Amino acid sequence: MSDQVWINLVWLVPLFPLVGFIINGLGRNVIPKSVVGFIGSATVFLSFAVSIAIFSELSSSPVKAFEIHLFDWIQAGSLTIPLSFLVDPLSSLMLLIITGIGFLIHVYSTAYMHDDAGFAKFFAYLNLFVFFMLLLVLGSNYIVMFIGWEGVGLCSYLLIGFWFTNINYASAAKKAFVMNRIGDLGFLIAVFVIFQTFGSVEFAKVFPAAANMVSGNGTLLLITLLLFVGATGKSAQIPLFTWLPDAMAGPTPVSALIHAATMVTAGIYMIARSNILFTLSPVTMDVVAVIGLATAILAALIALTQTDIKKVLAYSTVSQLGYMFLGLGVGAYTGAFFHVMTHAFFKALLFLGAGSVIHGVSNEQDMRLMGGLKKKMPTTFITMMIGTIAISGLPPFSGFFSKDEILAHAYEHNKALWVVGVIGAMFTAFYMFRMMFLTFYGSFRGTHEQEHHIHESPKAMTIPLVVLAILSAVGGVIGLPEIFGGHHWLSRFLNPVLEKSNALTENIPLSHSTEYLLMAVSVAGALVAAIIAYSKYVKKAHVPVEDFGPRNAFARLSYNKFYVDEIYDAIIRKPLDWLSGAFYKFIEKSGIDAFVNSLGSGAMEAGRTFRLFQTGNIGFYIFMMVIGIVALLVYGFYKI
Repeated sequence: MSDQVWINLVWLVPLFPLVGFIINGLGRNVIPKSVVGFIGSATVFLSFAVSIAIFSELSSSPVKAFEIHLFDWIQAGSLTIPLSFLVDPLSSLMLLIITGIGFLIHVYSTAYMHDDAGFAKFFAYLNLFVFFMLLLVLGSNYIVMFIGWEGVGLCSYLLIGFWFTNINYASAAKKAFVMNRIGDLGFLIAVFVIFQTFGSVEFAKVFPAAANMVSGNGTLLLITLLLFVGATGKSAQIPLFTWLPDAMAGPTPVSALIHAATMVTAGIYMIARSNILFTLSPVTMDVVAVIGLATAILAALIALTQTDIKKVLAYSTVSQLGYMFLGLGVGAYTGAFFHVMTHAFFKALLFLGAGSVIHGVSNEQDMRLMGGLKKKMPTTFITMMIGTIAISGLPPFSGFFSKDEILAHAYEHNKALWVVGVIGAMFTAFYMFRMMFLTFYGSFRGTHEQEHHIHESPKAMTIPLVVLAILSAVGGVIGLPEIFGGHHWLSRFLNPVLEKSNALTENIPLSHSTEYLLMAVSVAGALVAAIIAYSKYVKKAHVPVEDFGPRNAFARLSYNKFYVDEIYDAIIRKPLDWLSGAFYKFIEKSGIDAFVNSLGSGAMEAGRTFRLFQTGNIGFYIFMMVIGIVALLVYGFYKI
């Protein structure tokens, strides 16, 4: 027991952010901003420190899974749900990602949100978000996971709509909330079916029982498809992806927190956790791969023409999530999770870098009104360039190794998936370098007043950028493949979680020559895309316009996001609005309301009628009494 001290204290990890939420939430009107920022950041740092200790103990322990039982929570009939945490390689890595990058985002926020009137409330929401995310990844059963799942949905609503006085921001928050509820319903129904099938929702009971079932089992197919519906909502896949770009309405640190390491990766984590269920459902695996790749390509095509720097990064996130689902769908669970980790590094870096740019150019987000920032914001430029190279899949930075692993497994699974995946990677390189060139190269295109105020961000904002840039550059070493002299540490570390799925998956290892060829094609494609972007936006100094002209129909479609929101409006929202209006008019008002009102009006009319008999004339009352007696006598006579 003595060598598992920190593992047994895993409950401290979510407790610290919860304490920060309570203190900052209750004292938001009295605690000074400096203290609020310290409490919010320190509580997450303490969680990070405990997470490091847990990871260290787990790495050195021969046992790779510990269930820490806190107390029995729900007991009804045969249903028993304890509040317990599962500490294993998968959850321990997620703890490091959430608390580590969460801490950097908190530190960054102390400067970015310093002048905001809701500073303390913002940090309270951030702490609560981290608490629920930690609950999600630590839960040892689907119910505890679902509580965290719903909690991050609530916090995302609060954070996206933080500046709720702006009607557009409030609408974006509601959109995120509603679309997530659609996916969450699928998750919840899946949990019901899991309990009906296995008699439990505990991972330790469900997964071993599922492993004994035959591949292609119809019940497993239903469960995994429902779980995937939940994942499409939380991780923004077709058709439930449109909320994520609109989530840019929130402050930039929120974008980094939601889009990088936390909420949007919940779907990938849930599928990786439930890997044996999906491995035994090959139809679902194919659906996951196709939907993931389709999402990756669609989002990349939209990102090609966006002019808002945060919108480019938002659609980039949707696209990268699609690659993660492609990895899951072809059985590359380790590769998908590897990309979760590297994406957390470079996407948090890019969002925080975008926030630094917006801060430096007086809250401007349109890249057409930027340019020439390279010399005036050198730290932001260098760090964002590292993030751009990493996300573009260029060696030797982290994104190269994780994306290459997914594409290699896609090649083994289906050559067509690999071809489309490489094309998507080329799009990624183009729109990311396009963003960099429009923002940092050429001459400044904004107003003179903006140009006069351009400045590098304070240390509290640039230091997290530097740390994330280092991680983006060297993070690939944890998954270094054998052909580069590595042993893929991540694959060996996650093996206890994925062992049964790996045993059932027939992976024919690629030859080194094939691997080198696949890497060369991917890197060459990304370099070509980057060169094209350089030629167009630096050499030719092209600045995008909204008036695309008749020959640029595709650019217009891309810029208008292929009218997906408008299509949803036309085929879903408007018919539902019409149907609800018809129900209100003909069923609610003319039916239910009319019936209820008729009861009330009938009672009133009856009262008015019977009131006429209350004359106050004693003679009339005696007369009526006599009539009543006569009536009773007649009734009795005829009854006899």
